[in-house]
Amino acid sequence: MSLSQTISPHLPFLRRYARALTGSQQSGDAYVEAVLEVLIEDPSNVETESDPRVGLYRTFTKLWNSMAVNGATEPGARKLPAEQRITQITPRPRQAFLLISLEGFNETETARILDIDVQTVRNLMEGAGRELASEIATDVLIIEDETLIAMDIEALVENLGHGVIGIARTHAEAIQIAKTQRPGLILADIQLADGSSGLDAVNELLKSFDVPVIFITAYPERFLTGERPEPAFLIPKPYQPATVSAVISQALFFQNAAQGKNKQKAVG
Repeated sequence: MSLSQTISPHLPFLRRYARALTGSQQSGDAYVEAVLEVLIEDPSNVETESDPRVGLYRTFTKLWNSMAVNGATEPGARKLPAEQRITQITPRPRQAFLLISLEGFNETETARILDIDVQTVRNLMEGAGRELASEIATDVLIIEDETLIAMDIEALVENLGHGVIGIARTHAEAIQIAKTQRPGLILADIQLADGSSGLDAVNELLKSFDVPVIFITAYPERFLTGERPEPAFLIPKPYQPATVSAVISQALFFQNAAQGKNKQKAVG
């Protein structure tokens, strides 16, 4: 099997991880492109691993950690309001948290990727948990046609401290709910009950306001086309509740970070 065939199935998920780590798709993709260049030069980074996905993420981590700026944290984090501290989560715990909660690696795989031992992984996860203790509450619109899944997502969202303004089963219902109350976050399926598209509904909504979007779908290939809304995140079905929790935190984190930058530009 060629290098391309080996790593291609994993690249959409590496892009997701890179985005979560860097804060933007553009920056994340730049790192992914750099990883591909490294692997073209030396395919053994992947070929010598029993799991090529571990090798791919391990190569990314070596490249990421080689940049001094990625090991730095911004001063004054504890001076921020509690709901904003997620934007200051330190790099090493964030890596461990994302690899386990978002990417689904186990502790042993995460230790291999980060080149540390399992106990250190556990310590980093505890640190990430402490830093993520304060959630950012917002109003959530759920676009999902399967009743049991919608109820499961609603319960998860509410347990995290967020409110649900409505559950839409179709494109039209989503538009109607958003007209009544603007959401601060959208969780959407792509294929809806009446054959309509959650992706189309989201694109229409984002013409009126800017909020982060998380697609939870059994059809990830319909999202990873290069023509998707920004900012948006992807969780394939079947999903793990911890994954949804992690991505919600990341989505709101990046939305707040972007708003902060825009405010600084406006003041400047």
